[in-house]
Amino acid sequence: MQKNQQTLKKSYTFEGKGLHTGRPVKMVVCPAPENTGIRFKRVDLGEDAYVDALAENVSSTARSTTISNGEVSAATIEHIMSALTGLGVDNAVVELNNVEVPILDGSAKPYIDAICPDGLVSQNAPRKYVEIDKEYVIKDEKTGSEVRVIPADEPSFELTADFNSKVLGVQKAEWNLNIDYAKEIGVCRTFVFFHEIEFLFANNLIKGGDVDNAIVIVEHPVTEEQLDRMSTLFNIPKLSVKDGYLSNLVLRFPNECGRHKLLDLIGDLRLAGGYLKAKVVAYKPGHTINTNIAKMIRSNE
Repeated sequence: MQKNQQTLKKSYTFEGKGLHTGRPVKMVVCPAPENTGIRFKRVDLGEDAYVDALAENVSSTARSTTISNGEVSAATIEHIMSALTGLGVDNAVVELNNVEVPILDGSAKPYIDAICPDGLVSQNAPRKYVEIDKEYVIKDEKTGSEVRVIPADEPSFELTADFNSKVLGVQKAEWNLNIDYAKEIGVCRTFVFFHEIEFLFANNLIKGGDVDNAIVIVEHPVTEEQLDRMSTLFNIPKLSVKDGYLSNLVLRFPNECGRHKLLDLIGDLRLAGGYLKAKVVAYKPGHTINTNIAKMIRSNE
């Protein structure tokens, strides 16, 4: 395994809109000194407006992960956290001029495409691994979700996603140090079910969502009127349905949605404070259960 900490060779700028707020945002991902970890800085709030990417700072898990330090918040951090983890970045400062990380294409691919060609810088300090001496288990009896974190010599993840969906079926995904995160996990996009979209809009979520940054799964028969209403919501030409998905995209993997849940899990568990020396086994994970087990690890419960 990589023994020394690493950071970026230079700063990278990304501009877009927040998935849930719909607000425009500029994000700059910057190199950082040894032992910084991952920190978010709200440049619109002042020079000292920082929040560390640690589980105890999680303030919301409503369809994404938000961290806060007093009035300083950074929302929907899971994709950039996953990318930095999967690519091997120990230290970085993520500057935002608004509250929410840009959704971009709904995956970590834009970060991969920017960072990978340049490579990383090795630093003069050993990597900080999160080592555990017992198994952590968290279950949600209501949803059936479960996450286990088991002591191991190196990080690995095994995930099963089951949405009781005829279209998706049961999808499995895995990542370990022998699997190329950039090619196999990071490029997988977020997704939403067609029948959820109007509800999410009504509850002031996915204001920045569109068919370019999410896979839309059509689980139930839809009418022409519903497709017309969807086109109006997104201000796009009329949509159609193909093989259970809106017809504007081609899946990058047959189990792209399962792989995206793994992308999220990797990002959320980085909030444990570093690279886990553990085997993670997750069934139907989500941001709440992911971040709760990260909190357990942080507090050594």
